[in-house]
Amino acid sequence: MQGPSSLTIQSARLRGEAGLVDLVVRDGIIASIGPAGSASSDEVTINAAGNVVTESFVNTHLHLDKVFTLHDLGDAALADYQSGEMGKAMSAIETAAAVKRSQDVDAMLAAGRRATAMAAYYGNTHVRALADVDSKAGVRGVEVLVALRDEFAGVVDLQVVAFAQDGIIREPGTEDLLRIAMAMGADVVGGIPWIEFTEADMADHVRIVFDIAVEYDAAVSMLLDDAGDPGLRTTEMMATEALNRGWIGRALAHHARAMALYPDPYFERLVALLKAADVAVVSDPHTGPLHARVRELVDAGVNVSLGQDDISDAYYAFGRNNMLEVAFLGAHLLWMMSEPDLSILYDAITVNPAAAIGLDGHALAVGNTANLVVLEGRSLSEALRFHAAPSAVISHGHLIDRDAMQAIADVP
Repeated sequence: MQGPSSLTIQSARLRGEAGLVDLVVRDGIIASIGPAGSASSDEVTINAAGNVVTESFVNTHLHLDKVFTLHDLGDAALADYQSGEMGKAMSAIETAAAVKRSQDVDAMLAAGRRATAMAAYYGNTHVRALADVDSKAGVRGVEVLVALRDEFAGVVDLQVVAFAQDGIIREPGTEDLLRIAMAMGADVVGGIPWIEFTEADMADHVRIVFDIAVEYDAAVSMLLDDAGDPGLRTTEMMATEALNRGWIGRALAHHARAMALYPDPYFERLVALLKAADVAVVSDPHTGPLHARVRELVDAGVNVSLGQDDISDAYYAFGRNNMLEVAFLGAHLLWMMSEPDLSILYDAITVNPAAAIGLDGHALAVGNTANLVVLEGRSLSEALRFHAAPSAVISHGHLIDRDAMQAIADVP
C-alpha cells in the first residue's frame, strides 16, 4: 500500500515562497529543501512541475462508525438537524440512534475501509475518528475503528474516540462502557454534555469524561453546544474542567454552534477561558446552519480547525474525506475568500488540526516527518477552486499507492 521511504520531489512550490525547490525525503524525514535542480537522487522522483507542495491534511472530526448509513435512515434526522436554527438538534440525534440497533460489524468495516481509503486518496493522513459507545451500539464501533486503525497504520493514522453520543447520565451503563472501550485500545475519551437534561447532569457528564481521561492519560474530545440555544454553556464547562485538571492543550471542543448566538460580552469571556486552557475548536460549518465564530476565534488567537464531521449519514448527505473540499465550502459559508483568508482556511486543514490533536513535527520543515501532498494547482486559490485529489500523497515518508486507495474508495 506504500512506496519507498526515500524520494525526491522536484520543482515544488512552497507556500509563501517565490522560487521553486527540491525536497529530499529519507527514512521518513524531510532531509533537505533546496533550490530547484539542486537535488540529485537515484530514488523515486516526483515532478511537482511548479505545483504547490504542503503538509498533508488532518481531519479532527469524523464519525467513522456511521459513514454511508444515510440510506438506512431516510431524511428525518437530516431535516431536523439542518432545520432553522437547529432547534430540533436533539430530536435528530435521537432519530439517528435507530441505525445503531441493526449495524453489522462486517458492514461497518467495509464502509469504514472505504471512507479511510478516501482519506488517503485525498491526502488526509491523520483523522480523529469517533465511535458511539452506548446501550445500543455497545463498543462495536470502537472494535471496528481499532481494526481500521491497525489496517491503515502508516497510511492514515486514526485516533479512535470512545464517544458517548447518547449521553452518560441519561444513558445508564455508558460510563462503564467508556472504560471498556478505553481498555480495548481507544485513544481519546469523547462526550456530548449538552444532550443531558439538566445543567447539573451536563456538569457530571463533563466530570466523568475527564475522570476517565485522567485514568487512561488520554486526550478529550467533546461535541459541545450543538444546537440553536444561546443558553447552552458546555463549552465553558469543558474548558473550566480542563483548566482545573491541568489538562492544558489536551481537550478539543467540537462544533460549539450555540456560540453564534452568544452575546458579545459572554463570548469574549469564553475566548479568554479557551485560551487559558489551550482548548482548540473544530468547526464543521457545512453540516449545520449554525457554526462557531471562526473568524473571531482566529483573530483572538484560538486554534481553529475544520472537520469533515460526517460522510453520507443522518447529519450530512455528502462528504468524501476531502479536506480541500471542506475548506472550499468553508470559504463560502464563512465568507472567507481573500488570499489571507484562504491561507487561514488552509492552516485549518493542515497545521492547526495537527496541533489540536497532538501531532508533533507536522509542519513542512527539514527534520520533520514527511507527511506531504503535491497539489493540483500553483496557488492555494487554484487548489481550493477545483479541490481535486493531490497528484501525490506522502505519509510518514512513504508514497501512497493512490491507485490502490482509489479502488478501495470507489471514487471516479
